[in-house]
Amino acid sequence: MKKAYVINYDLNNTKDYDTLFAEIHTLGGKRVLKSCWLIMSSFSAKAIRYRLLSLMDGDDGIFVVRAHGAAAWRKVECANKWLKENLQSQMA
Repeated sequence: MKKAYVINYDLNNTKDYDTLFAEIHTLGGKRVLKSCWLIMSSFSAKAIRYRLLSLMDGDDGIFVVRAHGAAAWRKVECANKWLKENLQSQMA
């Protein structure tokens, strides 16, 4: 079963990060805010982080955490319906 994970990052250079964003999307991700994504994945948080690190610079930061509790949001970039459905599936 796929689990929900939140990915947050701080990108410190002006590097072209399109490949990073494409990889997060490939992992089943939707952008929630500028530096925050929600993904549905069967990988662990550590495996997700490892997979993305190769697409980042050494001074960039990343935080991956499992999402499985209450959530609230406002003015997000992804569809509210998608976010609600995928987060609610984790509370069952």
